[in-house]
Amino acid sequence: MSAKNTLKTVERILLWHSHWMIHHANHLRPKADDIKVGGHQASSASVVSIMTALYFSALRPIDRVAVKPHASPVFHAIQYLMGNQTREKLENFRGFGGVQSYPSRTKDVDDVDFSTGSVGLGVAMTSFASLIQDYITAKPWGREVPLGRMVALVGDAELDEGNIYEALQEGWKNDLRNTWWIIDYNRQSLDGIVREGLFERIEKIFEAFGWDVVRIKYGAQQRAAFIEPGGEVLRDWINSCSNQEYAALTYMGGAVWRQRLMDDLGDQGSFSALLDRYSNDELAALMENLGGNCVETMTEEFGKIKHDRPTCFLAYTIKGWGTPIAGHKDNHGGLMSKAQFAEWQERMGVADGHEWDRFAGEADVTELQEFLAKVPFFASKSRRFTDQKLPVPNLSAPTDQKISTQAAFGKILDSIAREKTELAARIVTTSPDVTGTTSLGSWVNRRKLFARSEQADAFIEHRIPSTAKWSFAPEGQHIELGIAEMNLFLLLSAAGLSHSLFGKRLIPIGTVYDPFVCRGLDAMNYACYQDSRFLIVGTPSGTTLAPEGGAHQSVGTPLIGMSQDGVAAFEPAFADELAVIMEWAFDYLQRDGSSDPDERTWLRDETGGSVYLRLTTNPVEQTGKRHDDAFRRGAIDGAYWLRQPGPNCEIVVAYQGAVAPEAIRAAGSIAEGRRDVGVLAITSADRLNAGWTAAQRARSRGVKQARAHIETLLASLPPYCKIISVIDGHPATLAWLGSVYGHQTIPLGVEHFGQTGTIHELYRHFGIDEASIVKKVAGLTVGQDLRIPLPS
Repeated sequence: MSAKNTLKTVERILLWHSHWMIHHANHLRPKADDIKVGGHQASSASVVSIMTALYFSALRPIDRVAVKPHASPVFHAIQYLMGNQTREKLENFRGFGGVQSYPSRTKDVDDVDFSTGSVGLGVAMTSFASLIQDYITAKPWGREVPLGRMVALVGDAELDEGNIYEALQEGWKNDLRNTWWIIDYNRQSLDGIVREGLFERIEKIFEAFGWDVVRIKYGAQQRAAFIEPGGEVLRDWINSCSNQEYAALTYMGGAVWRQRLMDDLGDQGSFSALLDRYSNDELAALMENLGGNCVETMTEEFGKIKHDRPTCFLAYTIKGWGTPIAGHKDNHGGLMSKAQFAEWQERMGVADGHEWDRFAGEADVTELQEFLAKVPFFASKSRRFTDQKLPVPNLSAPTDQKISTQAAFGKILDSIAREKTELAARIVTTSPDVTGTTSLGSWVNRRKLFARSEQADAFIEHRIPSTAKWSFAPEGQHIELGIAEMNLFLLLSAAGLSHSLFGKRLIPIGTVYDPFVCRGLDAMNYACYQDSRFLIVGTPSGTTLAPEGGAHQSVGTPLIGMSQDGVAAFEPAFADELAVIMEWAFDYLQRDGSSDPDERTWLRDETGGSVYLRLTTNPVEQTGKRHDDAFRRGAIDGAYWLRQPGPNCEIVVAYQGAVAPEAIRAAGSIAEGRRDVGVLAITSADRLNAGWTAAQRARSRGVKQARAHIETLLASLPPYCKIISVIDGHPATLAWLGSVYGHQTIPLGVEHFGQTGTIHELYRHFGIDEASIVKKVAGLTVGQDLRIPLPS
């Protein structure tokens, strides 16, 4: 069997298994409800030839692939064919514990390089992975890492996603290389047919950003037909046919193709003779033999690329190719009926009862097995790497009497930059054009910006005074981005997987204005879904940027920190808290342990994860040096008593973040009328809430001794004690504290867009200043039905 015929055999097997698992899930597997399981048969069919040529001919083990979400069944079929996936999980496609709807690094057991699902993100991710690969190989400790290609299989409708073009621009600025994007140009999306002439716009866009564009329109059969007498007429007709018309004719089949061609072109001698040489079935196969549906053509085109320039392959395909639903307008989410599938199964040569056979439909598999054993991409059994943990040095807080957490962050990072430690060498920072205003300036001055080749700073050359002494060099450790928060989180995602993708651990730190975390939230969620590890610093936050108005004042980001899986969110008020948290975070980013909870907090800290710091530019009077274990542990676990409550405590003021001075002063004023007032310093509502809910689940399973950190902290409060919670953010962040033991809680915070003004004016406007807190308490009934009077 020739290599070409073997690839055709592989293509047929992949087409079968990808469609069978979908059919089985929707029509044969017992259902618990009436909801369609789905699975995108047509979108899988359009890309099966491309993926066959890619995985079984073009790829090497060092290459990485982001598979378009709707081609997930083909990917799983490839892994099944190669023995990397089980029949049990295929049988449970889109079921609990089965292969995932879209490829997932963390949920699937087969060899997923990049999770995909939110369309467009996996595509852009490959360009940032290539940038990180260049970053690593430019360093002395990473030069032995071989350069692989970062490949994305792209649905043409994914090109509607704006983040694609943000990534293209960033790639151009950073001299992108070793990146392939293969567009499945089937010209059909979920709701309709892609507009005419889109390919021309695609080519111009990619060429403008320095990409090579390879248009693959015709398959081998079509090219052979074109050189026959009358073939040129056929090619011209294909080129002039609209996307919608081509799809409709494909669905209707060979007889209709013949009639339409004759109606449009008439009897032209050599052209008519050409058509006469094809039966209706053969004519249909010829017209469906577009370049992207021809494994021979795709193999040839991939093999021609010998350079490292970024390359876009525009591969024309038929959606639903090779199946009865090919070309139908509704085939995106459509499925073959039982009758259609039975007829198709017979045509595919798969006997009843042998549907799950690994080589379904093949009688003699000796040569096929020999071929598969030699496929280069699968030569390495494990393509996921590891790297040793980096030791984390002790971090000291700045000694300023008054400092903001943002400024403290910059000083702590600067102190790391001064030392020659393994940790310092592996930190890579990045920011979307707000490097200086998020306190990364001193780090960049010491550690430089990254570029593959050295670039001079004209301001330095001309001796123009500037605080930003930033030069570009291969040893640089800061990657500057344009103003696109999606790119920020995609770069962090790529850098945070470097230990697994390239075998070299990085500690990625990204800074962004906290309100604009929301602009990159889809990409942040994507990064967390594939368990990437990074430190994201949102600063300034809350009403810190009061003079700039409401658009620059974050309100809901603390709730994002609480709800985002894979991220431990903190909002410290003091520099010493921040130093303790950062020291812990650098270790936490590197953990990969068991999911057993810590019985002190009921948090699954050994699994590790990413960390989100919500910081501020509002300077706060510092508390002085604190080094005791209770403080350090409390800062990490989420809270500690700044003012310990007594046995008859009537009021607890619980605060998070930069409102600490207001909360502390208010507690002092309240104590003038009622002496027993506690102050709870919360550094992480996220971790407190996560531990509390985990402990409740444990108790429901019979672990009666389970107690969360917040339960331990509040256990001594009498039932009549009231909790006043304060945060420069949405009050719901802390409103749940009263549910721990049933204490009445009055949550204060920010619920609406602010306006311009001073921080104090906005604090007063939103009722989170000292006077407002005291006034709230004055109206409360506490203890033995006594009201707390307003202090004089």
